[in-house]
Amino acid sequence: MIKVKTFVFNAFQVNTYIVYAENKDCIIIDPACSNANEVSKLLNFLETEKLNAILVANTHAHVDHILGNADITSKLAIKLAAHPSSRYFYLNALSFAIELGLNLDKVVMPDLDLQDKDTIKLGDSLLTILYTPGHADGSICFYSAEGNFVISGDLIFYASIGRTDFPTGNFETLSKSIKEKIYTLPDNTIIYPGHGPSTSVGFEKFNNPFVTI
Repeated sequence: MIKVKTFVFNAFQVNTYIVYAENKDCIIIDPACSNANEVSKLLNFLETEKLNAILVANTHAHVDHILGNADITSKLAIKLAAHPSSRYFYLNALSFAIELGLNLDKVVMPDLDLQDKDTIKLGDSLLTILYTPGHADGSICFYSAEGNFVISGDLIFYASIGRTDFPTGNFETLSKSIKEKIYTLPDNTIIYPGHGPSTSVGFEKFNNPFVTI
């Protein structure tokens, strides 16, 4: 059975997820580590659980979600994957970090592209990529039918949605992404968002005050 471990990192309280299979292969989604202590927490978990990290991936490239990319990919000698439309945010991450008062010394560009309907294999399990723009160009979700969960980044939160007033944000696009890619999943699918507590597809369909069916 595929499992999910959550860490909360940096001043923006970003949820970093480690998704791992029975064979101990794992991917790290949005390593938002902002200092050496947070990096150590993540790496210590991998060591304790004897996990084999095969990839770092970003739900989107807003700077609060990518702070640990360089450290984690370097220390584990693994590649970074993201949607190609997120390139603008990587190229401008250093200036965004300064504006937000975040410590970012180095930005690494993605090595691999993740497109809509691509899959990532973890042991005998698959994660399916859902392209979900609206909060930011290049936003993607990671869906596990077997594990009954979706990692949504900043697309949708518990009773809320991602902001659309940042560059490339658009409410109509975000609403379309939620309705077509999230609300079409089974109602009992767990949503693991980029910030805050988990929720479910069924709850959000009928209770989210911003995007309902």
